[in-house]
Amino acid sequence: MANVDAQVETLRQRLAPAVAALDLELYDVELTGAGKARTLRVTVDRAGGVDLEAITAVTHAVSPILDDASAPAGPFLLEVTSPGVERLLRTPAHYASAVGTTVSIKVRTESGSRRVQGTLAAAAAEHCDVDVDGVHVPVAYCDITQARTVFEWGPQPRPGQRRSSRATTSKGVTA
Repeated sequence: MANVDAQVETLRQRLAPAVAALDLELYDVELTGAGKARTLRVTVDRAGGVDLEAITAVTHAVSPILDDASAPAGPFLLEVTSPGVERLLRTPAHYASAVGTTVSIKVRTESGSRRVQGTLAAAAAEHCDVDVDGVHVPVAYCDITQARTVFEWGPQPRPGQRRSSRATTSKGVTA
């Protein structure tokens, strides 16, 4: 695992300047799978989001770098993507950029695992704090097994209307 982590970190350092030259941020680099079923996922972002044109530009920019002999040995599938609305959180920088948003974090405990969901209140070098119903819960990054931001789905009110779907008659009776 340490060898894969070193390969990914080397790739991150080599790919970052090419992605930055396109006015994009290199959000993450992951190498998953084994053997002939490996995927190198390069995740990019920018303010306002990433469109297909940007994904194509990144693919063209990073392909020559990956064709170099020091890229991961053996076959792999290159996947260039955006983080999406529900973003995986893996690095302290990811947590710092998500402060103020709703997160779901799976934490390893002595008795198994538990999930912490709330608003990410703070992110430091070694841990983050999640506000769960007004209580700040500190979570060490080394105890996290999975974390992501949570996009809260739901109908938006039509312009000029209230959020409530129940109508009230003139006598105060709910219809």
